[in-house]
Amino acid sequence: MATGGWAMKPPSMNDSSGPSQSGLLPAQVHASGRANLTKLVAALGVVYGDIGTSPLYALKECVSGPHGVPPTAGNVLGLLSLIFWSLTLVIVVKYVVFVLRADNNGEGGVLALMALVAPSTGIVTPRRMRSSLAYLGLFGAALLYGDGMLTPAVTVLSAVEGLTVATPLFEPVVVPITCLILVGLFVLQRRGTAGLGALFGPAMLVWFAAIAMAGLPAIFRRPDVLLALNPIHAVRFFAANGAHGYLVLGAVVLCVTGGEALYADMGHFGRRTIRLAWYAFAMPALVINYFGQGAVLLDNPAAAANPFFALTPGAALYPMLVLATIASVVASQALISGAFSITRQAMQMGFSPRMTIVHTSERERGQIYVPTINWMLMISCLWLVLAFRQSSALAAAYGISVTGTMAITSILFYAAARERWGWPKWQAASLVGLFLIIDFAFLGANLVKIAAGGWVPLVVAAGVFSIMTTWRKGRAILGARMQSTTLPLKLFLADIERHGPYRVPGTAVFMTSTRRGTPGVLLHHVKHNKVLHEKVVILTIVTDDVPAVEKRHRIHFREFGPGVWAVTAHYGFMQTPRISEVLRLCRQAGLDLREEQCSFFLGRETLVPGRVREMAGWRRALFAFLSRNARPPTDFYGLPPNRVLELGMQIEL
Repeated sequence: MATGGWAMKPPSMNDSSGPSQSGLLPAQVHASGRANLTKLVAALGVVYGDIGTSPLYALKECVSGPHGVPPTAGNVLGLLSLIFWSLTLVIVVKYVVFVLRADNNGEGGVLALMALVAPSTGIVTPRRMRSSLAYLGLFGAALLYGDGMLTPAVTVLSAVEGLTVATPLFEPVVVPITCLILVGLFVLQRRGTAGLGALFGPAMLVWFAAIAMAGLPAIFRRPDVLLALNPIHAVRFFAANGAHGYLVLGAVVLCVTGGEALYADMGHFGRRTIRLAWYAFAMPALVINYFGQGAVLLDNPAAAANPFFALTPGAALYPMLVLATIASVVASQALISGAFSITRQAMQMGFSPRMTIVHTSERERGQIYVPTINWMLMISCLWLVLAFRQSSALAAAYGISVTGTMAITSILFYAAARERWGWPKWQAASLVGLFLIIDFAFLGANLVKIAAGGWVPLVVAAGVFSIMTTWRKGRAILGARMQSTTLPLKLFLADIERHGPYRVPGTAVFMTSTRRGTPGVLLHHVKHNKVLHEKVVILTIVTDDVPAVEKRHRIHFREFGPGVWAVTAHYGFMQTPRISEVLRLCRQAGLDLREEQCSFFLGRETLVPGRVREMAGWRRALFAFLSRNARPPTDFYGLPPNRVLELGMQIEL
């Protein structure tokens, strides 16, 4: 590995340009270009839905929010300069140029980055530090649930509030209309995003074109607004407003809230497509619209109440309202789908109890629906809208979760640069130090929002983090308890050879979470039933620290004795195991296992109250509750219910 310069790991497969088109037929070149264009437009809807709707409320909060400043000429130019350079330094430099290179087999996001660095065995990062990095990654993922609650509420409410610009008579119906739109959005989730997803990209393409066209006339009227491109205006803003000017960063950060979504969606589109969509469409449209809003404020400071909709007065207001509502739904959908993906990753990595996962597309593995998370998000969003009632009040709660996750991503990126790519300490520290200065500046400005609603995402994150760490700890303790009482497999096989229990026709599949020793359910079966099937399979499903495992590498098996096989099925944390697929892959690899000939034996643990020194009392109670309500493995792994036998075991907790 290179140690000098800004050397990075080789580009992932997602970043490759593929074979040269010089050898392709014209029709193939045309088809390839059309597919790339379709992918580029789709990225606008999925990747940039969140950041694309920020103009609805970002500048508005800077001039009319709780910590806003008067829309004087100096303040407007200073705010525009802060917004432009925030987009440049945070989105362009940090995420688009550097963080997008930190991919875990092509996948991005805080959990994928955590899985990339936390289990590392190199000498750069000590073991205790790797454990701390894992907890940081978990808390970053927990913060994203708060973001998933707030984004649908604040974006839809901001869009519907545009009605009050036309006439104050609409004010009483803003909240009911917002609630109806949110309920409809969450009810439609069960149908999947396949149909809706086809509209996301074109809808956001129209949205970006519309906000750019709305901003251009205002810029032509006041070209002096372009002076804000000079960062000296940001410096003058802080000099003129002092500490109050620093607090305004809590509203400025709203313009970069989609940075984490940009990184998390890398696996769906690849870094090159994401970069091209940003430079060609998203960033130009956003900058033009923000500067257009600034031009309106220079002409009419009274437009501070809603500078976005002030760009489209008269008859153009209502079409923009419709577009804004559609764009807010797209942005909300992206965050909801992200919450589903994070939940599945957490389950596969052992940080969450099993939940029902519905695959809504036969072709796209990433399109899933998690009913429990969906209804919890819906209730949370409705509560936020009814409790805060105004987008400005919700914006006060917005920002802490995003800035917290941004800072955590920077820290994990440092570990990846040192551990995975061999950067010298000074090199990694200088770059990440710049990132953290910006992240902590935004985070500090948002901390004053805690009393005004910022506590909401923090409470949600603390709750989710407690659930994930408690589940992981509890399962580790149960695994250790069961492992301590198990019998080495060689001793078990020697025992059955000596005593020779009666072998009955058929195949028995004993599912276990550990690859060491004899599964307790197998011991109980032989002890109580005094028989053993002709073919015995000890099946372990393992989640590796990679997003996906190729089918050709997924199944490993070994024969330990006459008719006794140990099978290990490897899956990535972005994949959902299905027993039918495991059996099919076993047959392809040479081990004949057929579902209609198999009986599946599972162990059901009954937790008995006790005293476990490793866990506090409240954690024991929480773990017991989660265990009782976890989805049974029969459903989670797709086991045929009429071929499953469960043997109970009592374990003290």
